Amino acid sequence: MELGISSFGEVIPDGVSGKAVHAHQRVQQLLDEIKLADQVGLDVFALGEHHRPDYVVSAPEVILSAAAALTKHIRLSSSVTVLSSADPVRVFQNFATLDLVSNGRAEIMAGRGSFIESFPLFGYDLNDYNELFTEKLDLLLTINQQETVTWQGKQRASISGLGVYPRPIQPKLPIWLAVGGTPASAVRAGTLNLPMTVALLGGTPDRFVPLVSLFRQSARQAGHNVSQLPLAVNSHFYIADDSQKAANEFYPFYAAMMNRVGKERGWPPLGRDQFEYLREHGPLMVGSPQQVIDKILYFHELFGNTRYLAQLIGSDTQEHTNVMNAIELFGTKVAPEVRKVLSKSTMVAEP
Repeated sequence: MELGISSFGEVIPDGVSGKAVHAHQRVQQLLDEIKLADQVGLDVFALGEHHRPDYVVSAPEVILSAAAALTKHIRLSSSVTVLSSADPVRVFQNFATLDLVSNGRAEIMAGRGSFIESFPLFGYDLNDYNELFTEKLDLLLTINQQETVTWQGKQRASISGLGVYPRPIQPKLPIWLAVGGTPASAVRAGTLNLPMTVALLGGTPDRFVPLVSLFRQSARQAGHNVSQLPLAVNSHFYIADDSQKAANEFYPFYAAMMNRVGKERGWPPLGRDQFEYLREHGPLMVGSPQQVIDKILYFHELFGNTRYLAQLIGSDTQEHTNVMNAIELFGTKVAPEVRKVLSKSTMVAEP
């Protein structure tokens, strides 16, 4: 199983038109994080696209290209690219360029996004939410399959026999679909034979098992080889030398983020008791190395996933040495043990 990190690049807004000190510092921290993740042997680092003052990553492929020059092995992905409000031609070109820069390590994780700011920003109508994603995903997949494209749609100008360049060094760019919990999205991913990433956002992890089953059932019914179809799960993550230290360090930043977003969406405030419940029974991956090992293996028992993405929350106000320590523990303590256990279970399962 692949093990990696996802980040949205949380930042304190600078509130200025120039001299964006917080944004500058946060981008430098992200580059340090990706470099360390590569050094400690993690498999993938993914950056999510947002268009809000509290997130610094609006162009993940640009930061990932800078990271490509600092790394050697780690795969570089978005998490997610908000495809509904983007131009699929430009998305493909940007990630194909990243693929060339990184010697074949680029991936796209396409999704509809958890926020809506990009729609008015780029001139799209939210009433076209579903149709935009369906059409643009179709175009992106078409471009990925063929160099010269003929395509027709309603939400974007048609293309008649035009080439899309550059092409990646990989035969095709890996394109994942990111879903939050919508059954129709799981059906889409399975039917199209696309790898799926499930965000475990709340409740107990086992409530997502039917969604994963639907994904695989849809792929099977469409005639695809389900055993070859990748599946990732991701959840909020933080690791420290012991459980209490991890909880105490992570809680303030997690609560601040959840309550900031929750205020916009009408959620009740998150307190320490709810945090501890999510840590013990829910998807929160927060604790000591052994606790994280156990929970990753539990996720694998539930879902049979081929990738786990640890969504790391950080900001330029958080002690960055703690974040770096979490990445180092993930790569040096957790990942080797998870791989060892899963390798043994695979060998036992073989006839």
